[in-house]
Amino acid sequence: MPDGYDATMASWRRDPEAYWRLAAQDIAWSAPPQRIFDAAQGPYGRWFPDARLNMCHNAVDRHVAAGRGAQAALIWDSPISGGQRRITYAELQDATARLAGALAARGVGAGDRVIIYMPMVPEAVMAMLACARLGAVHSVVFGGFAAAELSARIADAEPKAVIAASCGLEPGRIVKYKPLLDAAIALSPHKPDCCLILQRDAWRCELEPGRDEDLLDAMAAAEPHPCVDRAATDPLYILYTSGTTGKPKGVLRDTGGYAVALHHSMSLLYGLRAGDVSWTASDVGWVVGHSYIAYGPLLAGCTSVVYEGKPVGTPDAGAFWRVCAEHGVKVLFTAPTALRAIKKEDPEGQQLRRHDLSKLEALFLAGERCDPDTAVWATRLLDRPVIDHWWQTETGWCITGNFRGAGLFPARPGSGGKPAPGYDVQALGDAGQPVPAGQSGSLAIRLPLPPGCAPTLFRADDRFRDAYLAAFPGWYNTGDAGIIDAEGYAWVMSRTDDIINVAGHRLSTGQMEEVLASHRDVAECAVVGVKDALKGQVPLGLVVLKSGAGRDEAALEAELVALVRERIGPVAAFKAARVVPRLPKTRSGKILRATLRKLADGEQPVVPPTIDDPMILDEIGAVLGIR
Repeated sequence: MPDGYDATMASWRRDPEAYWRLAAQDIAWSAPPQRIFDAAQGPYGRWFPDARLNMCHNAVDRHVAAGRGAQAALIWDSPISGGQRRITYAELQDATARLAGALAARGVGAGDRVIIYMPMVPEAVMAMLACARLGAVHSVVFGGFAAAELSARIADAEPKAVIAASCGLEPGRIVKYKPLLDAAIALSPHKPDCCLILQRDAWRCELEPGRDEDLLDAMAAAEPHPCVDRAATDPLYILYTSGTTGKPKGVLRDTGGYAVALHHSMSLLYGLRAGDVSWTASDVGWVVGHSYIAYGPLLAGCTSVVYEGKPVGTPDAGAFWRVCAEHGVKVLFTAPTALRAIKKEDPEGQQLRRHDLSKLEALFLAGERCDPDTAVWATRLLDRPVIDHWWQTETGWCITGNFRGAGLFPARPGSGGKPAPGYDVQALGDAGQPVPAGQSGSLAIRLPLPPGCAPTLFRADDRFRDAYLAAFPGWYNTGDAGIIDAEGYAWVMSRTDDIINVAGHRLSTGQMEEVLASHRDVAECAVVGVKDALKGQVPLGLVVLKSGAGRDEAALEAELVALVRERIGPVAAFKAARVVPRLPKTRSGKILRATLRKLADGEQPVVPPTIDDPMILDEIGAVLGIR
């Protein structure tokens, strides 16, 4: 790799195919790529079209063959259940081979789909790897999703098998998965042939005769299955995201390009090597969990932490720091929302100072934009690089970031960093032309997308083109709005549908949120556009206060209005801020701004299936006086 970020990017720009040919040398191919990119395949082209490999072999078996079998591959840490497990690469190889054998014995083969519906337990990662070993295509559905949402995914993917758990655990309660699975199968026109159920001690479920079997019993009785050779362009998994039509979009991930991109990113982006401990505090149901709990760390020969807990409340705001200290975590990757929750409960970092973080070298943030105040707070407390990086389910790995393996450049709190190799990112105007540096526009990536990005949607090439390529021909439309500044830093301010139009002025709600978050008493916030008969829309700020911030709410709201007026100006027409007890979020921590917007407009919002607690909407409605 060239020395330094600028040299790395220059190398990629000079000869993109040569750059990715070199990165591909780190993968164990059964048939190495002779062609690097074929522009004629798919909606925008395909990477490594003539190569063959197996993802599970690359993530597990080759490390055992290289003598790393005794090294921990996974560390499971569950403060909710009180359990911990260390699983070596050799143990993981045996488990994935037996689970692949159990699936094969039940008729699952290469190309068949398998739904995985599990909490944060090691068996979830084993199930993903077993599918990859067999050549089956897995689709992980976030554990605890309602029956209707799970049913929609079963109907679309048409799985031959389902791998699920009896239950998941949340602080103070058990979430029974099996009844949700039963209801989803009853609703779906497609019925899986079999269901393998992990029976958890917290709640053991009844099994449906003729369809359901105990997962661990099936594995114990199975013959280990070898890795099945697959084309690099064969699908590895489908990951569903919510679609605007109501039908979920099945983001398809290929095998070869994903393997190359993830392995490359582990060293280039995160600065990790074989033997290092990596912890991504997410869930396997989201793309972050796919890329950096299951596949990325194992491809690189790292140890990956699988955490069943929360940033606060299991048992306190020191939970993350405890895990880092106990397991020697080198790089922690989490969502800004988790960091804000910790900051709210422990603003002075008293819990952090109780733990030895000498092995922790960097904190990475993604999932939504990190406000500058939180980034500065974390940097001050940790005295380590805090790196915000921007990516999407569709891209599978970062679009922009800061690159420890190439030498860090100066951080800009609030920015997602600079583009990764493979991404030509520009802010485009409505006509599809790049706008001058520093001006806001629709953030887009010049085609082709790099290896690792979704080549299409499951059985829906036309839908992929319409959703991502049609708005700006020759570009992938990210759906995010922001700025590329004169130094090349990307500033992702909001989704394009979070741009509000105030009396003809296009304003970013993210910019206003940045101002509100800078107030000393604000833990987190959201700004949405509310319908206004005169101006079209006006902004409304909703803020959650830090613990112990005993303030007169009317006085605080006046301060916040004045602060936005001072920092952005009267053009923002920011005249309303309200203190709310909580903000509605998805289970992955993203604030549900579209839902808030409907609520503020007096409409009855459809309660999203991803919401962490529907009662929050009633609480906010009461504050706004509209419910």
